Amino acid sequence: MNRLALGVVCGLVWGALTVVSMLPLTFPDKNAALTGAFFNRFAIGAVLGAVIGSPQVVALGAPPWLVGVVVALLISASDAIVTKAYVPVLALGVLGGAIVGLVIGRWGT
Repeated sequence: MNRLALGVVCGLVWGALTVVSMLPLTFPDKNAALTGAFFNRFAIGAVLGAVIGSPQVVALGAPPWLVGVVVALLISASDAIVTKAYVPVLALGVLGGAIVGLVIGRWGT
């Protein structure tokens, strides 16, 4: 599967899993929280699909999992700052970014 399509699929799956994991929690505006979390994780997958394998990233020589960690950290930082839930947002972002980076690096064409 091409890298961008794989990134979109990974982002959709990761976003859905994030939303499902947040369903039991309470928020002042639950719809906004779930929608924001979904789009944050979806964006990480889509961006990774677009950048992994690009000539600029290949020239860096960084492994795909590390690219995933950096992109996920950058994209998740704003949500962590707004929610003040630094550890869960950044930790799950970095973990998921590394996994998505590995998947795209290994199976993306």
